[in-house]
Amino acid sequence: MRPHPKPQAFPLDTLAVNRASPEHLSRQLYHGLVAIIRSRALPPGSELPSTRALAAELGLGRNTIVAAYDQLVTEGYLANRQGARPVIVDLPEGPRESPREEPPLPLRQPSLRGQQLLSQPYHHGRPGHVAFHPGMPDAGSFPFGVWGRLVARRASHGGETLFGTYDVTGHPALKEAIAGYLFSARGVRCRPEQIVVTTGAQAAFDLLARLLLDPDDTVWMEEPGYYGAKAAFTVAGARVLPIPVDQERGWSLDPPDPLPRLIYVTPACQHPLGITMRMEERLRLLDIAETANSWVIEDDFDGEYRFQGRPVPAIQSMDRSGRVIYVGTFAKLLFPALRLGFMVLPPELAGRIVNALSTTGQFAPLLLQAALADFITEGHMSRHLKRMRRIYAQRRQLFRDIVTERLRDEITLSPAEAGIQVVGYLRDGIDDIKVSQAAAKRAINVSPLSKYFQNTAPTQGLVLGYAACDAAQTRDGVERLAQAIGEVLG
Repeated sequence: MRPHPKPQAFPLDTLAVNRASPEHLSRQLYHGLVAIIRSRALPPGSELPSTRALAAELGLGRNTIVAAYDQLVTEGYLANRQGARPVIVDLPEGPRESPREEPPLPLRQPSLRGQQLLSQPYHHGRPGHVAFHPGMPDAGSFPFGVWGRLVARRASHGGETLFGTYDVTGHPALKEAIAGYLFSARGVRCRPEQIVVTTGAQAAFDLLARLLLDPDDTVWMEEPGYYGAKAAFTVAGARVLPIPVDQERGWSLDPPDPLPRLIYVTPACQHPLGITMRMEERLRLLDIAETANSWVIEDDFDGEYRFQGRPVPAIQSMDRSGRVIYVGTFAKLLFPALRLGFMVLPPELAGRIVNALSTTGQFAPLLLQAALADFITEGHMSRHLKRMRRIYAQRRQLFRDIVTERLRDEITLSPAEAGIQVVGYLRDGIDDIKVSQAAAKRAINVSPLSKYFQNTAPTQGLVLGYAACDAAQTRDGVERLAQAIGEVLG
């Protein structure tokens, strides 16, 4: 039997409390007692003073002492004994601080998958740096008054269906609304049961990559192409091979073997070049997918914003074998922070997707989904989209005019057919990464085009979003961008 430790004087001098501190006196006392116990100023098994005795010594109320003691008992620092004072529990030593002269031990590395995740590129920008963030819509033109009323109405009258983890694949009213919108606007043929609401397009890519790919599977994707999608495929262990895309020649659909397990494309508005896939290329793509028995992810990037002719139908509308998965987002239609997107799955995949969603937790708040359903069905979204197409067409032309006038010797703008950003090709000898860094110092947010190349020699340029800037912001932003380029040129 372990001998009881010899009585030791209780170190009252270490239990100073500050009555002027905003921290409650019982918490101050708790922290002081923890320090005594952890430092072993009193050995394990030692009795603490009675609550009355310690209250008298410190000039505190007995309830303050009781609260501190109770918390220590709850956390396992003290053990209560019937009819006796609490004693200090014999705790393990725990981690110790290394002597200053010894280097700290290196932390364990994440898994290989974790290291891949941590190494992927990103570009989220900063508040206030709207010029010229690629893909950023004009939040100032969004009808937040209408949106606020819809959210408040649903919050007040939503009932229990909006406040639990129900309808994991999406709120039924929103799925109905999306199905109707997609058919009329993009020619997508689907039932509401095939739609899965996600927390943005990137969440869909992440889930689909894990769902459809095994390590070492081959993925064909555009180059230059969206690095967010490539990151999802890479982290899933896939081998990504390029489909070269050229501003003039379009998609080169004869990549090397092996045939792909999955093909990723942005046919309505190629990201980042802004061109549209021609019909012959669409048919060729579907033919390759049939031959290889591949999945096709159709990312409808900026498909709503087309400034030459009408929006083109989705590839999904031409699919007859159930292999095209259509992915969309409301980030550009409404605002990015809404974090709502969707995917249209083939029926056999849609029937089992709830299991995967439950495992990953990638489902969006029902309250926002219900409000968005109202926003669509009551006609607010169609009116907003019509208005924004008109505004963006004007801003697009103004942006092109100002850049051409101020930077004609440094930048050549691409003749993009769609989208709310445009590629500016830099003249030879100008490094796009250095320009983006110099621009960031001037609160200008641009994305280097070279970042969109992974397997082939990069083209030097900038991906420039114009939609969020009014005339004054555009002029000021172009001037600052000119200064940044001047700094790089020396």
